[in-house]
Amino acid sequence: MDGIMYPISLIIIAIMAFSFNRNNNSFLMIFVLLVGVYIIYSHETGHTATEFKNSMVQSIDESARDFSEQTVK
Repeated sequence: MDGIMYPISLIIIAIMAFSFNRNNNSFLMIFVLLVGVYIIYSHETGHTATEFKNSMVQSIDESARDFSEQTVK
């Protein structure tokens, strides 16, 4: 079932983009296409926005800890 979720989600994205294009709603069409690009990117590379966020939070936390240790001394 998990193997079929990727192609189904791309088909749904394509249908939604086509529908928004037919109804002259280009903003939502572009948004849906960007979501589709993100799905393809995260599927092909294995990188997700959550991993990026977690690495940024960890980096900020380490920097804040180092700054705190420097100001205490």
